[in-house]
Amino acid sequence: MANVCFVPAGGTLAAYLTGEIDHHAAQSLRREIDAQVDSRMPELLTMDFSGVTFMDSSGVGLILGRSRHMSSLGGRLTVQNAPAAVRRMLDLAHIHYV
Repeated sequence: MANVCFVPAGGTLAAYLTGEIDHHAAQSLRREIDAQVDSRMPELLTMDFSGVTFMDSSGVGLILGRSRHMSSLGGRLTVQNAPAAVRRMLDLAHIHYV
């Protein structure tokens, strides 16, 4: 099970993810994140993975989809604080993170 907590600040929306991101969790997170993005219209969406304990390819799809969504709105996405296991998955998918 995964959760997301949002912290808006100016033109940025930070999404702090926790738990395990698998296929089922990714669908739920997608809906929650997209709803916040669509209502707040941030210039920057920051996805913070510091609380994520597991992520499979569904998490990669979640990131790529949110990146496309932000681009379509004229914004951008950053990924930060990924634990080692998540970083390996991001590296395989060639997703940049800070």
